[in-house]
Amino acid sequence: MADKVNDLRSALALLKSMPGQLIETDVEVEPMAELSGVYRHVGAGGTVMRPTKEGPAMIFNNVKGHPGARVAIGVLASRKRVAALLGGRPEDLGKMLWHSVDNPIPPVLKEGSAPCQEVVHRAEDPDFDLYKLVPAPTNTPDDAGPYITLGMCYATHPDTGRSDVTIHRLCIQGKDELSIFFTPGARHIGAMAERAEQMGQRLPISISIGVDPAIEIGSCFEPPTTPLGYDELAVAGALRNEPVELCRCLTVNEKAIANAEYVIEGEVVPHVRVQEDQNSHTGYAMPEFPGYTGPASDQCWLIKVTAVTHRKNPIMQTCIGPSEEHVSMAGIPTEASIYGMIEKAMPGRLQNVYCASPGGGKYMAVLQFKKLSPSDEGRQRQAALLAFSAFSELKHVFIVDEDVDCFDINDVLWAMNTRFQGDADIITIPGVRCHPLDPSNDPSCSPGIRDHGIACKTIFDCTVPYDQKERFVRARFMDVDPERWTKDAR
Repeated sequence: MADKVNDLRSALALLKSMPGQLIETDVEVEPMAELSGVYRHVGAGGTVMRPTKEGPAMIFNNVKGHPGARVAIGVLASRKRVAALLGGRPEDLGKMLWHSVDNPIPPVLKEGSAPCQEVVHRAEDPDFDLYKLVPAPTNTPDDAGPYITLGMCYATHPDTGRSDVTIHRLCIQGKDELSIFFTPGARHIGAMAERAEQMGQRLPISISIGVDPAIEIGSCFEPPTTPLGYDELAVAGALRNEPVELCRCLTVNEKAIANAEYVIEGEVVPHVRVQEDQNSHTGYAMPEFPGYTGPASDQCWLIKVTAVTHRKNPIMQTCIGPSEEHVSMAGIPTEASIYGMIEKAMPGRLQNVYCASPGGGKYMAVLQFKKLSPSDEGRQRQAALLAFSAFSELKHVFIVDEDVDCFDINDVLWAMNTRFQGDADIITIPGVRCHPLDPSNDPSCSPGIRDHGIACKTIFDCTVPYDQKERFVRARFMDVDPERWTKDAR
């Protein structure tokens, strides 16, 4: 069934056919903090403050202030759901994405009308108002404003003519204005905006919301796996074995995802910076993947919106910043990047990799490593160093043997408790640039940290020395199929 998924609606139809994976409600919900507050209990998971859990995706059919619009949340907040939507197994997702990066299928331009342009609102219309047109929620009462958390930003480099898609933090600031936050040096569209600013030009941009989950996952790849000039829409094309269809925007010289639910068209304005919480004055932006609400930035760029187009009866898609959805979108591409780099360097040793939920998909990776010969002793630590190279924002790497389930953190901690000695198996790499959203990456937490965003990267080697393997054989149980005893059990 997954081969029929090519947009948000077909994705939701697939989830509806899977028991326990999608629920809907007609009860009115307030988009300002209440919607996310509900889903925190239903299925957010991730690094969201407890109580939370992994649960079904959810559709709110009655959103206050937005008649006719619906909001879907949590579509990717489960590795099982992501696997079903991509047509694979949960444990194979990283490998699937790596093969897709290596075999890209570029997007194609669809001429003529597109589903995302069934209804058109232009900024010059007297009643044009982003607050009313786009049912963007706030995650918490502290948020700077309504956020578009799953907007696929698409732009083209003014020099090379090459395009790219990326997800950025987008906050509605006025009737026709959005703020966009670019992490310095980390995203391709940020580099495009900087170059356009140097040239004194506006950068045309489209923001597609409510798209094929393959696009949302593929858009989260980062350098060095997908360098500047690599269009991550080609990853989604490879996953679907057919190109993503684009359409021409109506008011700016850019393209958008043709079957999106919503498209916001606009231009990034040069030499203008926006205070992110200029309307709320809370001091905060929104909850980020580490589980903390990030500070409002005074260095957000400004997007002047020229139009909003959407399907009839559109479905807004959103996510909670620290939820399991972020783990899926950020973590699975990171797994692919790590797997690909290590497999090239030492084929057959890395069995799998998991960017675990406690790290938000970015800070923590578990490598399942198989030592094939005595000369492989020590290579597991080399693999960890390669993981840091593959993904610079990674902070902690745990290495386990092939008999440990890297996707089960209880099993990983079991290996740590029975195969690890702190004085011999911790390898630290201090003074390395990591991620600014980790509040512990700060001089106030350690005198050895010189600047905010610098961390001590750490390897936890929980593998058995090759010459000691016979001493660490797990208890051997009879391998049986329990269905005979359980299928009729009461």
